[in-house]
Amino acid sequence: MTTSSSERGVSLGMPHLPAPGYPDDVRERLEADARVVIARYPDSRSALLPLLHLVQSEEGHVTRTGMQFCAEVLGLTTAEVTAVATFYSMYRRKPSGDYQVGVCTNTLCAVMGGDAIFEELQEHLGVGNGETTGDGKVTLEHIECNAACDFAPVVMVNWEFFDNQTPASAKSLVDDLRAGRTVEPTRGARLCTFKETARILAGFPDERPGAVEESGSAGPASLVGLRLAKGEAGPARVVHPRDGGPHPQGTPHEPSPTEHLSSHDAPHDTSASDPAHPAGPVAEEGE
Repeated sequence: MTTSSSERGVSLGMPHLPAPGYPDDVRERLEADARVVIARYPDSRSALLPLLHLVQSEEGHVTRTGMQFCAEVLGLTTAEVTAVATFYSMYRRKPSGDYQVGVCTNTLCAVMGGDAIFEELQEHLGVGNGETTGDGKVTLEHIECNAACDFAPVVMVNWEFFDNQTPASAKSLVDDLRAGRTVEPTRGARLCTFKETARILAGFPDERPGAVEESGSAGPASLVGLRLAKGEAGPARVVHPRDGGPHPQGTPHEPSPTEHLSSHDAPHDTSASDPAHPAGPVAEEGE
């Protein structure tokens, strides 16, 4: 007599059981929130990413129960939901801390001290990459570039910026988080817990009084390219002779909007934009 795969699983002590459901009151609340999210999209399956944030806000990570919930309300298979939840690093697949402390170890932050910060935080907290302190407060991880290179090295806590960090300031930061002391990001919104952050990322407003403060902007180095693109070129850079003598070109002038600081900034004609010099077909060998 043959047995089914599920029967074989049970006999081996590995039953294929469905994920437990949410308690009735929790499911009712999540379903109400899910309806609000789904209504924003012409196709319900497009709501999967924010719904994963929603279930993450419930338990602090995306559980099998949460993925099953998303599948049911969106009419998807659990395999489809699992594929998305396991692809993106923003969805946690195991319990993690109230504060996700990420140290940028990409190129610029690394050479500016990011690697040293990460190594010292691991020793200070007694955890490795992706691990959580015993009190459940802090999960430490290294992260990729967050487009804040002019503030390097950068540490992020629940996606809020802490700029120009040092090993000492980073250790003080995590100590304050673990002690429950108030911590203010360098710029952006006021810090909240990871569960609260997940709900905001699901698309719900932060309802704490005064929670959203005036956000900071990019630093001067990041804005140079934008000014050039708008034709707002700054003064030419003067490179003085090594002997300290006067610059041969005299006092630099303010370029007009049509001037460029270097030939690399100026647009170049191509065969498409310069009809007087069209590019002909490439001749084959022997022709």
